[in-house]
Amino acid sequence: MVSDFFHPDVGGVENHIFMLSSNLIRRGHKVIVITHSHPPDRVGIRWLLPSLKVYHIPFPTIASSATLPNYFTFLPYFRTIIVREHINLIHAHASLSSLGHEAILHSHFFGVRTVFTDHSLFGFEDAASILTNKLLAAALKNVDAVICVSHTGRENTVLRGQLFETSEDNPSVSAVRPSVYTIPNALVAKQFIPSPQPRPSDTINIVVLSRLFYRKGIDLLVATAPRVCAAFPNVKFIIGGDGPKLNDLLQVRERHLLQERIELLGSIQHRDVRDVLIRGSIFLNTSLTESFGIAILEAACTGLYIVSTRVGGVPEILPEDMISFANPDEDDVFRAISEAIQIISEGKHNPQDAHERVKGFYDWMQVAERTETVYRSIMQSKPISLRARIQRTMSLGPFAGPIYTVILFVDCLFFMVLEWLMPREDLDFVHVHWEPEVFAKLIAPSN
Repeated sequence: MVSDFFHPDVGGVENHIFMLSSNLIRRGHKVIVITHSHPPDRVGIRWLLPSLKVYHIPFPTIASSATLPNYFTFLPYFRTIIVREHINLIHAHASLSSLGHEAILHSHFFGVRTVFTDHSLFGFEDAASILTNKLLAAALKNVDAVICVSHTGRENTVLRGQLFETSEDNPSVSAVRPSVYTIPNALVAKQFIPSPQPRPSDTINIVVLSRLFYRKGIDLLVATAPRVCAAFPNVKFIIGGDGPKLNDLLQVRERHLLQERIELLGSIQHRDVRDVLIRGSIFLNTSLTESFGIAILEAACTGLYIVSTRVGGVPEILPEDMISFANPDEDDVFRAISEAIQIISEGKHNPQDAHERVKGFYDWMQVAERTETVYRSIMQSKPISLRARIQRTMSLGPFAGPIYTVILFVDCLFFMVLEWLMPREDLDFVHVHWEPEVFAKLIAPSN
């Protein structure tokens, strides 16, 4: 597993990598994680339960835990780790992860197969999206398989990554690559059990847990919260998260004198999420773009009724009777919240039933099994030759194509220099001194 985004940072990508790795280990596979360091505590090699080895590469971050793209500096570290650990497959995560893109670029030197999982939705018009999409297209030109967490995310990734190939039936028609899959996120249901105590009927708490950024729709929350408080005197907001939009929430709370109605908790650790969720009856998501929305799933599993903007892959997560949708505008969000308050007030939503339903919908072991199927399919497929890689890279366009082809050639020369300076015979290889089958049984769930 390779990504800029991993623990101790908290987020959907970080949790996805950890849970997928843990369940693959339980299924008898050897899994390691490569990410950047978090000085002074998370540096070098660390171990996480159950037996997950994490390599922290000493690269500084530029923004939001992402490292600067460099293409060549990572190769010496990557080569040493892959050779020492006897790695057969690389699984990169997140479109904004430079380490993930570079791992895909370097992997063909070792005969290692590659998989990429995209967790987010991006646009096509602004400058940042155009640059990000071109970097993604360059990385995915030579990847063996792509996994998306929702069908909407799959459509977005196919367009952004240019994942098309010539149709066998009609050479003039392009078709989506057959190696693009959809495997959703999941959760550990036993960590999100509803409170056994009935919630007080005189007060309705609306919980918001989100990074406080523009793309998370915090401007909608800022505009809607005072209207909801004015229309429903028994409603309070509990908001957890941190980010640049925190000042906007503080200002609106001061302006409307809602210090007793809007509670701001700041950054919330993942282990404390359930403790916050069980305080509420409604979970509000105002995201402007969302590929899957694991926070929605966790809230629904804890028994909260969901109100969300109808964006991205959110409509794929839950049945319609467990969620109220709104268009991403102030009036419609207010309407959806009012509808949810009426449902809760009339006792039409049962938290225990919601928990049992979500528990049956999503399971990490099923995600691991489906991912393992993708792994098997690409391990049995024919590797992409260097000539095919060059041809695919040149197809990026008249400007990007030659640039990335030069990067590919220089990468090959740099790899040859490393093979001469640091022969593989001189590396200290990692040897497993236990039987994988016995170890998998020891760490398997007790049930």
